[in-house]
Amino acid sequence: MDTETIVTARTMILPLLPLRGVSVFPGMLLTFDVEREMSLKALDEAMSADQTIFLVAQRDVSEEEPTEEGFYKIGTVSRIVQLLRVSGDESGAKVMVEGINRAFLVHTTETKPFFRAQVEVVEAAADKRALVKSEALIRQCYALFEEYAKAAGVEAQDTLKKILDSDDPGFIADTIAQSIYMRHANKQMVLEELRPIRRIALVNRMLRREIDILNIEQSIHDTTTEQISRSQREMFLREQLKAIQAELGENGDVPEDSDEYRTAIQAASLPKEVELKLLKEVSHMAKQPFGSAEAAVIRSYLDICLELPWAKETHDALDVDKVRKTLDADHFGMEKVKERILEALAVRKLAPNAKGDILCFVGPPGTGKTSVAISIARAMDRKLARISLGGIHDEAEIRGHRKTYVGAMPGRIIEGIRQAGSKNPVMVLDEIDKLGSDYRGDPSAALLEALDPEQNASFRDNFIEFPFDLSDVFFITTANTTDTIPSALLDRMEVIELPGYTDEEKLAIARDHLLPKQRKKHGLNGNQLRLTDAAIRELIARYTREAGVRVLERQIAAICRKTASGIVAGEWKCRFVNAADLESLLGPAKFKDIGSKDTQAVGLVHGLAWTSVGGEMLDVECNVMDGSGKVELTGNLGDVMKESAHAAISYIRSRAPGLEVDPDFYKTKDIHLHFPEGAVPKDGPSAGVTICTAVVSALTGLPVRQDIAMTGEITLRGRVLPIGGLREKTMAALRAGIHTVLIPDQNEPDLGEIDQTVRAALNFITVKSVDTVLETALIRESVHAGDSQKAAV
Repeated sequence: MDTETIVTARTMILPLLPLRGVSVFPGMLLTFDVEREMSLKALDEAMSADQTIFLVAQRDVSEEEPTEEGFYKIGTVSRIVQLLRVSGDESGAKVMVEGINRAFLVHTTETKPFFRAQVEVVEAAADKRALVKSEALIRQCYALFEEYAKAAGVEAQDTLKKILDSDDPGFIADTIAQSIYMRHANKQMVLEELRPIRRIALVNRMLRREIDILNIEQSIHDTTTEQISRSQREMFLREQLKAIQAELGENGDVPEDSDEYRTAIQAASLPKEVELKLLKEVSHMAKQPFGSAEAAVIRSYLDICLELPWAKETHDALDVDKVRKTLDADHFGMEKVKERILEALAVRKLAPNAKGDILCFVGPPGTGKTSVAISIARAMDRKLARISLGGIHDEAEIRGHRKTYVGAMPGRIIEGIRQAGSKNPVMVLDEIDKLGSDYRGDPSAALLEALDPEQNASFRDNFIEFPFDLSDVFFITTANTTDTIPSALLDRMEVIELPGYTDEEKLAIARDHLLPKQRKKHGLNGNQLRLTDAAIRELIARYTREAGVRVLERQIAAICRKTASGIVAGEWKCRFVNAADLESLLGPAKFKDIGSKDTQAVGLVHGLAWTSVGGEMLDVECNVMDGSGKVELTGNLGDVMKESAHAAISYIRSRAPGLEVDPDFYKTKDIHLHFPEGAVPKDGPSAGVTICTAVVSALTGLPVRQDIAMTGEITLRGRVLPIGGLREKTMAALRAGIHTVLIPDQNEPDLGEIDQTVRAALNFITVKSVDTVLETALIRESVHAGDSQKAAV
């Protein structure tokens, strides 16, 4: 037992620099980086004095702002050898220090802006009676360090020379502890051991442990290398064995997973044809060499085929009342769609083996086509498979690729069935009107088989190569227009139109669905944000002009954001929004009623147009100038609309005396017809009566009533022919503040399809000829406009 004693040499007050994961030993040089502001200030303080600083390690290395309790009690009084500021970075430095003495941290005298501490330098008095034991420990340390260096594979000649030149056990222990890899806690244990003989004994024990760890790591490495070499040798021998067996006409070894595939195939209740084909593929895979690419292709093919729900299906919820309640809770209105779904359920209840339905929802964006399809799946308790077809040009996206191709995969229909995990899901094919075609094929042609109830019972995908029964799938497609859908594909689907919403429907949707949804999304409740019906009406009329409700939802979201921002800022605790508050929240109104401005104008007529996003107001402006009979048409017009303009002018020429128009106007006047919003392409014949009215007004100088809008195709004889999209056009008229709408006489039956709110708000006048249109729209001093209205509905 050594009898070393510890003595306190002196007491010092020094700047303190906390270390993280680093220990400095006396007599050793160490370089490390300094980043913390308090540490940099401690270095600056030491450099301004005698370059002496106290370095002590933190107990928790993750602590950014340590306290005195977070420091170890033993540290090192050190001298700053070199301090280098990092170039271009005032917040970092690299410092080299040399340890001088161990010291005991008495307490910290200052904590801001850096730590300053009172420390006591401690030393151990040598015990001459322990020289023999010290020499034995030093020799053992030499041998262990050499063994460690050899096991670790490191060059340690400099360190070995340094410890061979010394007979101080404390110095030797510190040098080795500084040089070898060990945990920071173990290095701190060596630093805190003040007695040299005990310290070198501790280092010897740590060296022995590190050597054992290195030997175990080397043993694990050797074992792994040997196993890999053995595996490669066995694979080589196995391949040779298979080659020999092939020469002898014997079968090779069967892969271990072949039996598992056979068991899975036999337990999957597959159609007989499919089962036989898959078993044949398993046998083919079993003959493939180990690790061959073809075996991997077959294995992937088998996995996908076994994941398909050949016999799995869900049971429909045939409670009609429950399904109706679910649909009503999810969507307002859409009576036609809901009625069609309930009819399908009634048929399935009476005829369980009835084939799946194929519906096509057509309507402007934002009218809920996709969301109602998803709601149908939930109401019927069916799985949902949604496929977006917008922009697809490759036929293989629908039918899949042959499995022999690299990266082959099933088509989107079969993949949707696989992901749904049921053979009778509701499959939503979104944006079917936006399919494309190029040199890779026509995807819409590939859909013909899938969407034909007479053929889809045996739909063949190029990847699986088997007929798969799609007759139980409830197909729902969505489109903005049927114009771009091939007629053969459109013929296979039952088209259900989802027209734009009326203002009253938008009010109910916003109040009952959109507002609660956006309040929840923005972390608000019903007490924190309320919108009056008047505010929602103002929002619909002045800030949105659309067929659907997407823009309306975005405006409600903007109000929710403003409210949430004000609540967080403390401006208010809740917000009650009236119509008058909208301008402060959303800015000036974006739209104004056309009918609320001028009551009459010469050469300006309001027409009605149908687009894929709903109905729109289409103004026609006409100017007549002295000239040589030129007709100028501007506004990005299509050929059909240009032909309508020429037909209208020909009609006016043939009826010039009766219309009080100069018979020679086509020789002496230039006519310029312009359709505003020239960047928007316009085409179609339904603006014929609008063009004719504008030209007659400009030629005669008679003003046109601005509370009237009209639509209809014109002939050379002045007859007014029927048009399409009447529901959308009338909604656009109502949104624009129009009071009276002129429609072709043959469109009168279509009034039954118009929403009752729109029908009650507008005065519809059916017309057979242009004469009736001109009598109604033009204002004559002798005849009141209301006296000429005919066939009012």
